[in-house]
Order: sequence, then C-alpha cells, then structure tokens
Amino acid sequence: MIYRVIKRISDVVFSIVSMILFIPLWIIIPLMIRIDSRGRIIFKQKRVGLNGTYFIIYKFRTMKEGTPDIPTDRLRDQSTLNTRVGTVLRRLSIDEIPQLMNILKGDMSFVGPRPALYNQDLLIRLRKEKDVNKVRPGVTGLAQINGRDELSIRDKVMYDQLYIKDASIMLDVKIFLVTVKAAITGKGVN
Repeated sequence: MIYRVIKRISDVVFSIVSMILFIPLWIIIPLMIRIDSRGRIIFKQKRVGLNGTYFIIYKFRTMKEGTPDIPTDRLRDQSTLNTRVGTVLRRLSIDEIPQLMNILKGDMSFVGPRPALYNQDLLIRLRKEKDVNKVRPGVTGLAQINGRDELSIRDKVMYDQLYIKDASIMLDVKIFLVTVKAAITGKGVN
C-alpha cells in the first residue's frame, strides 16, 4: 500500500517536472511534425488501463495519417508508413512525451505493464487471466527493457507478471534507468 502511494506521488511530481523541462520539445517537435507531414500533431488511441478500463493515450504522431489502428507488429511494412520525423521520434522514444499528461491524469504510471491497444485480444485476455490489469499501466516496463517490440505476447505477459510479483521503488528506478539507456540507443524498436 505504501509503495502505491509513494509511486503515485512520484508519478505526479516527476510528470510535472518533466513537462516543464521538456517545454522546448513541446514547441520544437510539433513544428517539425507540421513541416514534415499533414495531419494531427498529437496521436490519440484507445488503450486498456487499470482494471481493464479504457482510456485515451497521447503520443506525438509518427506515422502518416490514415495508418490502420493496429499494433505495429501487425503492420506489413511499417517503414513506408512512418514519417521522416516520426522515424527519429520513435527510435528515440520521444513520441512518448505526451504520455506525461496520461501520468498526471492517473491513466498511467512511469513504470508498469505497457497498455494494450483495445484490439489486442490475446494480450488483453492473457493479462486478465494473470491479473496484470490490476496495476496501472506504464510508459515503460519490465517487458520493454527485455525486448520491447521483439517479444511475443506470451513473453510480454510473463514479464508483466514478474514485474507485479517483484514491484518496488528500486525495481521501478532500475527499469526507468535502463529505459533511458534503451531510448538513447533505440534498442528493441521496430
């Protein structure tokens, strides 16, 4: 219980601080997206959150308008759907910055199982069976630092279960630091 309270307070404080620190990016990235391609700057998508409820996740748009709303691993040739700026944003995980709003609202945490898309039926079913939905989803998690897009759905759920079993502030800090390193190198991104 104390862990959850400390985690939520930390999420709120660090999301506010991060939003302030990223003010230059909140100005530059939308300009880059607008110059690179037509369409929305912020991409919104329905995801599965705490206790299986739906919420809208925010990201900087990295793909061309009209791209099918399916998981990236199901896209035939994602490289033709990415915008030029989007390729860089996605590789460095900068497209995730708007999720700070999701954290502040309480839809997400910095660390937790990555929220499933509303149409990822197998992932949703397996997570429900394994009680993974009983924790707030995160921007990053144990599955992301152990393979990200390269993992099978069953492996993702296995890592989600391990995270829930061993959840602690120290584990969250470790996952966050490894994520920063992976974001810089672009490791595991499709």
